[in-house]
Amino acid sequence: MGKQILVIGAGISGLATSVALQRRGHDVTVIEERTDSSSGAGISIWPNALAALDEIGVGDAVREAGGRVTAGALRWRDGTWLRHPAPERLVKALGEPLVVIRRSALTKVLTDALAGGTIHTGLSAEELVMTSDGVRLAMSDSTMREAAAVIGADGTRSVVARHLNGRLADHYVGYTAWRGVAACTIDPDVAGEVLGPGIEFGHVPLGADRTYWFATERAPAGHAAPQGELAYLRVRFSSWADPIRAVLAATDPDDVLRNDLYDRDQARQWSRGPIVVVGDAAHPMRPHLGQGGCQGLEDAAVLARFVDAGDNLAAAFARFAAFRRPRVRAVVRESKLIGQMVNLRPAFLSALASRATILMPEALLTRHLAAVAARSAFALPSDRDTASV
Repeated sequence: MGKQILVIGAGISGLATSVALQRRGHDVTVIEERTDSSSGAGISIWPNALAALDEIGVGDAVREAGGRVTAGALRWRDGTWLRHPAPERLVKALGEPLVVIRRSALTKVLTDALAGGTIHTGLSAEELVMTSDGVRLAMSDSTMREAAAVIGADGTRSVVARHLNGRLADHYVGYTAWRGVAACTIDPDVAGEVLGPGIEFGHVPLGADRTYWFATERAPAGHAAPQGELAYLRVRFSSWADPIRAVLAATDPDDVLRNDLYDRDQARQWSRGPIVVVGDAAHPMRPHLGQGGCQGLEDAAVLARFVDAGDNLAAAFARFAAFRRPRVRAVVRESKLIGQMVNLRPAFLSALASRATILMPEALLTRHLAAVAARSAFALPSDRDTASV
């Protein structure tokens, strides 16, 4: 019998979780505060997340909609190689290529996999109260809703995470990030990252005729470029290695997003009774490993397995949290460490740390990357893990 589950948030984690549950026969409704879900540039889907999408049932559709990265280059700003990996390096190490896809395209794949009428937009939850048989929610339209369970997939400023943990403060990390899509292609051999002292630029293929790019740099919180973000970046990276200038020249200013980066206090509790959080609501992380959305996709597949194992939703949620926390904690910690290294002050320390990556043996680096992002790094719960749900 299907369980009546309300998912709060129609981002990647919320949609993927809803697809995973609905395809297993559960009664799912999604509410989303935004009415326009088209925001976002691109997202890297590493093989661990592709394995999770395969478990959910939409992996091939995502592969078909994105571009491939097979090597993963690392260069200094003048074009000298810090790492010039062999072709197909990522395929050999991780099991298949990294897929880069527009967020809007990924959202469409997931939305199309849901039954019509599942998603209700322009609506948010303002208060949650546990009852004897589930959860009662006060909604933004002054109505009340009841559900057997609530899954909070409502991002870093999650209402559900605050319900479970109290106030969760944000801390500006000292640098900002830009993302964009360029109407051009790049040589696959240089797809990857280019580093400078306290600054980085990345570019990867996004389908047949587009390139997804990103940059980070130390900056005051809330700062905006007076001449416009793209104009600033074109000047800032004007002396950097090809094809960065061409990528920025082929970018529409309207396709550039800028976001200051924040660390949020860790959620001590991911679940209580019939309430649980997933994705950024549970474990926000810095973008340097490209694993924020990927870990949310892992959450979706794993949570569905636990929910499907029995009728006790509270037990399923608690076991999900215990199973996922060690894996995610390590990824969050490493993402933060990489960000701190790239943005060391003074800048010459950042340059030394970045250039020192060349000293790490390729085999060691590849083995470590595989532990984070290979297909085999994605683990589903065993029958023993779910036995008493």
